[in-house]
Formats: sequence, C-alpha cells, structure tokens
Amino acid sequence: EEFKTLKNEGNDFVKKGKYEEAVNKYSECMNLNDKECTLYTNRALCYLKLYKYEEAKQDCDHVLQIEDSNIKAFYRRALAYKGLQVRQKNMAGI
Repeated sequence: EEFKTLKNEGNDFVKKGKYEEAVNKYSECMNLNDKECTLYTNRALCYLKLYKYEEAKQDCDHVLQIEDSNIKAFYRRALAYKGLQVRQKNMAGI
C-alpha cells in the first residue's frame, strides 16, 4: 500500500516536471520492492531529464538484467549513451 502511494507520488512529480522529487520517491519505493522494473525505467527517465546519464544507464542496465526484452529500458539506455557521448565531445572541445 505504501509502495503504491510512493509510486503514484513519483509519477505525479514527473507529470509536474519535478524530477529530483520523483527520483526520491522512486528510490523510496525501491527500498520496499527492488524487483519492480517500472521503478527503474521511471527513475531512468528522471535522470535523463536531469542530465544524469550515468545513473540513467545504470538503472536501465539493472532492468535489462532482470527483463532482457524491456523496450523502455533499451530506449532510455540508448538516450543515456547518447547523452554521455555528447558530454564527452563537449569536454574534448574545451
């Protein structure tokens, strides 16, 4: 029950664009149930919005270890890799 409430609060924060708060809610949920893949893909989305590509990639990697055909995880991991590549190019140009 608490799990559902936290997850819904996290989803509401995402809808409002409050990604830091959403990350915190999803992380709290994971303390209650770390087997729920949607928590990781949702948190990965938040990390992408916050330009935390490494964290997003780690969450997606975790999901793909459990569920190797999770489309959201593949897609968001690709976005994370893209973000990391852009960041490396920008740093190389400095």
